[in-house]
Amino acid sequence: MKILIVGGGMGGTIVANNLARRIGTEVRAGKAQITMLSASDRHMYQPGLLYTSIGRLAPDELYRDQRSLLEPEIEFHVDPVETFDLDNNRVVTKSGKTHSYDQLVIATGSRAAPETIPGLAENSVNCYTEAAALEMLRQVRDFKGGTVAVVVGVPHKCPMIPLEVTFVLHDYFKDKGIADKVQFQYTYPIGRLHALAPVADWAKGEFARLGINTTTLFNMKEVDGNKIVHSEEGETVDADLLISVPPHRGMEVIEKNEMGANGFIPTDRLSLRMEGRDNVYIVGDTTNLPISKAGSTAHFEAETVAENLAALIKFGTTVRDYDGKVFCFIEAGKERATYAMFDYNNPPAPKAPNKAVHWFKMAYNQLYWASARGLL
Repeated sequence: MKILIVGGGMGGTIVANNLARRIGTEVRAGKAQITMLSASDRHMYQPGLLYTSIGRLAPDELYRDQRSLLEPEIEFHVDPVETFDLDNNRVVTKSGKTHSYDQLVIATGSRAAPETIPGLAENSVNCYTEAAALEMLRQVRDFKGGTVAVVVGVPHKCPMIPLEVTFVLHDYFKDKGIADKVQFQYTYPIGRLHALAPVADWAKGEFARLGINTTTLFNMKEVDGNKIVHSEEGETVDADLLISVPPHRGMEVIEKNEMGANGFIPTDRLSLRMEGRDNVYIVGDTTNLPISKAGSTAHFEAETVAENLAALIKFGTTVRDYDGKVFCFIEAGKERATYAMFDYNNPPAPKAPNKAVHWFKMAYNQLYWASARGLL
């Protein structure tokens, strides 16, 4: 059986490694083959960009060589896919090579798209790429006081980032000694402070304690050159420093191949198969599922897919469904954090932030690489 994995991020890497350990015997015997196609030879720890944006994690600490993270049984190529020919079970890459498959895993991820809102890219900073995080660091360091507005578009990668960036910047300016000169304005597109009601309730108390102003039902329409954000609802927010969580889209190759609206592929919530396709699995941000686009989502989905692919080889059938499991840390300041764990049937219940969870998250910055290898 030929298994082709497109995408070398968290989801694709865990699928490949988990699967390689499950079917190593079959691969070595020539009964199975695992191939990964990636757009880069480097793997980025994307959650670390938040810390880069405040000068606490250097850019070179975000990367590892992708080949070094993969089990030796995995055939790896830096050659991104340009065409998906699903009817004929094959893809064509940028180099012009054709790769056939029996089972396909698509884990191409998502991208921030500030350009979809007029003026947002030109007048705000964010922490979704290395370049963006470094520009955010420059502006944050140069900031002397005024209004910091955090504006949020949907959907976006990492469900907790709007809260985290607000809390982290609040403590950053406090440590800098200018907290009395800074006012925070936080906006969210729906009628509460977060998509998850228990998280929103928890954040409401935290924001009140810190004196952070909030506006809900605020959907960005455009940003003018004076950093005034206009909403679809007719309201405005003025900012001296505008921090954005831009709306996200799937990768261009998915849109180009017309596989899903805005680059997100229609996916069955339990099997994680592409709708209408029995041999195509979707993992991580690439799905259109209305659940958190988070690293842990990709992790738990990847484990499900890897186990089922191994079961197809060994038993001739799949053996489990994805239960919607997600686990997210929530940085609540410089040395305080909590977490939210939930699934399709059980909502999150964030606890009071503490130092222990914060330091566990800091440790995970290094443990991530073991997680990507499927060892955690």
